[in-house]
Amino acid sequence: MSVRNGEVSFWWAQLGGTPTPRPALPGSLDADVCIVGAGYTGLWTAYYLKREQPDLRIVVLEQRFAGFGASGRNGGWLTNSVTGGREQYAKSHGRDAAIAQQRALNESVDEVVSVAAREGIEADIVKGGELNIARTPAQLARLHAAAADEHGWPHTDVEEWDAAVTASRIAVRGTLGGLWHPHAARIHAAKLASGLAAVVEALGVPIYEDTHVTEIAPGRAVTGRGTVRATHVLRATEGFTPDLKGQHRAVLPMNSSMIATEPLPEAVWEQIGWNGREVLGDFAHVYMYAQRTADDRIAFGGRGVPYRYGSRVDTDGRTQERTMAALTALLRSFFPAASEVPIAHAWAGVLGVPRDWAATVGLDAATGLGWAGGYVGTGVTATNLAGRTLADLVLGRDSDIARLPWVGHRAKRWEIEPLRWLAVQGIYAAYHAADRAEASGRSARTSAFAHVADLISGR
Repeated sequence: MSVRNGEVSFWWAQLGGTPTPRPALPGSLDADVCIVGAGYTGLWTAYYLKREQPDLRIVVLEQRFAGFGASGRNGGWLTNSVTGGREQYAKSHGRDAAIAQQRALNESVDEVVSVAAREGIEADIVKGGELNIARTPAQLARLHAAAADEHGWPHTDVEEWDAAVTASRIAVRGTLGGLWHPHAARIHAAKLASGLAAVVEALGVPIYEDTHVTEIAPGRAVTGRGTVRATHVLRATEGFTPDLKGQHRAVLPMNSSMIATEPLPEAVWEQIGWNGREVLGDFAHVYMYAQRTADDRIAFGGRGVPYRYGSRVDTDGRTQERTMAALTALLRSFFPAASEVPIAHAWAGVLGVPRDWAATVGLDAATGLGWAGGYVGTGVTATNLAGRTLADLVLGRDSDIARLPWVGHRAKRWEIEPLRWLAVQGIYAAYHAADRAEASGRSARTSAFAHVADLISGR
């Protein structure tokens, strides 16, 4: 059986393939708010703005179709991760601010679940928590350190499990221990994106697709089909931001790839377990991420070719054969019982990485320009918080979330080529080398290769 490659993603293929595009921008027009990008960030922003102030004239512009980017290709992890870690905010804004950021992301998980239920968005949501496992002594040491750190903060609610308890939840070969928390849910990426887009349209917000924005400037978004003039112009373009004029070095489009199996037989699931539908990750440096889908497949992701020279992105989700082979081998290493189950689909997407690996949201009151992004793969939840925050900023509300420490944060720009390409290649070569060294099990210490990668990346 041949493996489907690309076609945007497995999630979209399950919905019958890429949707028929909505109408393009019919020409220049005026609005109160113009949102560039119809992924989760743009859609959540439109949703909350329109609910809070129904008379606002809001326009959403999208290069391809709503959910074409990371929002329709991700691993389906609705989880509470603070992009870049809480410590950065404790250092810059104090411990209480860092705690507030964590609490807001916990609440955002429940907010997405609540809105989906209220609006009738069926996105295969199951709140089973997040489980990260260790399979080598060095990974186990990092797990113990992570657990100790998490216990030092409120609202983390983590539980550290030994090998037996972890395997009783999900039977991964070689598991030495696990770290679980309840603030996470499995979702179907494209069902959430398409459902949210439909809700936003029903509220009276037009989504103009097949409309490529080439430039964002105060008071306007410029496209080949006309210019939208608006008091507020909000950028929600994540990994595609480098395509905009003047934004080529703002974020780095990092590639991540996934595979999805055919549905597993019940006999295989009896061996694996995974009855709680937790989202699953690990403590490797080049980490994996996975879920048990609603139709009993395993969707399994990780890094392939991490970055394409010149900030180029993939073609409609196609990924490399060697990446497909590597992910397949890793999946079967995790789950030997599934070794005979064919791989049905492979795909890739890009996530936005700021130079300091920290997400941000903000609005310049003087220019009316707003932005959100740089989620580094943690955006399924953070986009909701960003959307609510942008809505409050546009409406001039001095809310708790508008005062969170990520609001207004600015990262320096990425280096020019070829330094950018060389740095990313070096980072991931070192991380891969660290994982190979640690796989021998001879030491419980993190490999020196990983420390080199951390130094290069600035993390």
